[in-house]
Amino acid sequence: MLQLNMHLKEAKGILSAHNGMNISRGCTHGCIYCDSRSKCYQINHDFEDVQIKSNAPSLLEDALKRKRKKCMIGTGAMSDPYIDIPENLNNIRSCLEIIEKYGFGVGIQTKSDLILKDLDILVKINKKAKCIVQTTFTTFDENLCKIIEPNVCTTKRRYEVLKIMQENGIQTIVWMCPFLPFINDTEENLRGLLDYCIDAGVYGIIFWGIGMTLREGSRDYFYKKLDQHFPGLKDKFHKKYGYSYNITSDNNDKLYKLAQEICNEHNIVLGVDNLFRYMGIFESPSEASRVSKMNEQIELF
Repeated sequence: MLQLNMHLKEAKGILSAHNGMNISRGCTHGCIYCDSRSKCYQINHDFEDVQIKSNAPSLLEDALKRKRKKCMIGTGAMSDPYIDIPENLNNIRSCLEIIEKYGFGVGIQTKSDLILKDLDILVKINKKAKCIVQTTFTTFDENLCKIIEPNVCTTKRRYEVLKIMQENGIQTIVWMCPFLPFINDTEENLRGLLDYCIDAGVYGIIFWGIGMTLREGSRDYFYKKLDQHFPGLKDKFHKKYGYSYNITSDNNDKLYKLAQEICNEHNIVLGVDNLFRYMGIFESPSEASRVSKMNEQIELF
């Protein structure tokens, strides 16, 4: 059974220059490829001993009160807001209630089905503004998923969460990454993940290509887990990629082209820049309806 550790700390601020927030630092999901373990982020405590910002809701309310214009508030880029610790779950719910209260939009990135506990608030936010739920897909293989993302719900369950969001009118985006060379960088895996996206009606897929990133801190943890679960693969990996930051699979070109073809066929937005722009644009329901009608008229011509 996973032992959950946490400590509380008062933060000085909550929103970044681009209105992103992290209500905690560290994580218990145990993903073997996690970039947030990198030393450059200066998490100076055990990564699994989650530091929870005890005053996050009050900081957020103060920040939103002072904003002159409504905007999108993002969360989950560095630390998943749905780590299964009561103090953390209370914090994210309180923050969502504040976002709804003041009529702001929200974009949430999570791998956890615990987000369903806050579905009622997400629906309310979506009626006033724009709510976007994002999740990560790495592998269609459930057994492999339990190895590379051991302490969080599997891909199939995340797909089910996306379906529930779709049924409630909430837009969804999938981060399809990383693809670990020699492990999940296969056509079979990519097609399985894309089938999930198609069936769940996702708006878009954030797709960096077929590969991953590694740097000091995250690389050490990744190699330790390769030794544990894939004996002999670390040497093969290190021989091919050394200490490179950007790791590109030999299958990148072929699979990237396949992803483009399938997404075009099913009207799924594939990319990075265009989806980040979309997630950053605040829209009220009336504005979203107007833009949709304009796009329909443009398509007619």
